[in-house]
Amino acid sequence: MREVLDQWNFVIAAYALGIGGTLAMVAWSWISMRRAEARREEARKK
Repeated sequence: MREVLDQWNFVIAAYALGIGGTLAMVAWSWISMRRAEARREEARKK
């Protein structure tokens, strides 16, 4: 039985969380930007 921990599991998990979080924040920002643009266009029409 091996007692040594393999650090690559943690490294891969950290990268996965970092990339996933970054993509989620980009998507959230893009959606918010589109909503703000739509509200601005509605305000211009009035």
